[in-house]
Amino acid sequence: HALGLGDRKIIMRHILPNAMTATLSYLPFILTGAISTLTALDFLGFGMPAGSASLGELIAQGKQNLQAPWLGLTAFFALALILTLLVFIGEALRDAFDPRS
Repeated sequence: HALGLGDRKIIMRHILPNAMTATLSYLPFILTGAISTLTALDFLGFGMPAGSASLGELIAQGKQNLQAPWLGLTAFFALALILTLLVFIGEALRDAFDPRS
């Protein structure tokens, strides 16, 4: 009990804001890694069942059908946009919840 404060006050005032900042700002990066991993596994044929709608499956179909490049390019740009937006969301959350600012 520092300076007569109870455990609850110490947790709510000091520990929780710092833990919340780290957790919430790291979450979009975890999602980015999960989406990238699932897309790579689907592209290689180890992910979801064949015929399932996924970006990796669409990229694989684009690789097989080179005469229709929009299949692979659309999936690639959609994946790039999703991952970029998640990174921007993570940075914005980090800035918004930073207890030092």
